[in-house]
Amino acid sequence: MNLAILMTNTDESEFAHRHPKDGEKFTDLIHLVRPNWQLTTFAVKDEIFPDDVSYFDGFIITGSPASVHDNDPWVGRLLELIRLISSKDIPMFGACYGHQAIALALGGEVAPNPSGWVFGLTRTEVVDPAEWMSDLPKEFAQYSAHLEAVTKLPTGASVLTTSEDCAISGYRIENKVYTTQNHPEMTSVFIAALVREYRDKLPEEVGKAAQTSLTEIVDSRPYANTIAEFFEFTSVN
Repeated sequence: MNLAILMTNTDESEFAHRHPKDGEKFTDLIHLVRPNWQLTTFAVKDEIFPDDVSYFDGFIITGSPASVHDNDPWVGRLLELIRLISSKDIPMFGACYGHQAIALALGGEVAPNPSGWVFGLTRTEVVDPAEWMSDLPKEFAQYSAHLEAVTKLPTGASVLTTSEDCAISGYRIENKVYTTQNHPEMTSVFIAALVREYRDKLPEEVGKAAQTSLTEIVDSRPYANTIAEFFEFTSVN
């Protein structure tokens, strides 16, 4: 499988440079379950885009502290690229910002999350499992870090997962789009550092809850397998 990672993370702080970039995080996540797959990262936030989308079997769109409503040229160009990929029926997986960008590009809506900040470990419930999610527990744990959320789905989309603080935490569009509002690529080491970095910048109760949540374990491998099985499923259906 030959996948492209569209990296949207705009964080260029000292903190960010002390940790792996998102392209590396997603490559490591996929290689956890499919070590022979080829992944190529494009820093779209730096205006680096693939020349030919047809060269790839699928796309992964990462998270970002940016908003999908920002006026930066790369954001508009990414939304156009998502529509192009969709028109060619090439499968896309989106996480956090990617989850929101796909929704917005294809006719959905993104707004401030009605529950406010979601940060740290999140318990997520599968409400309507896709074919590629058969090995995922009914309730699973992922790391989260977001203040906006998808509030209206694009036409043809359906909710896959939900959580107490985010009604649409994952959706599908037929067999061509699979998303999560969460961060399956984040490791326990990284999220612990992120919570320390952001704790004083967040509402006190959010920071405390995020710190407390880090004693639990996330379902990284089972969820990584759903991403891999999604691309495998779409390649034959």
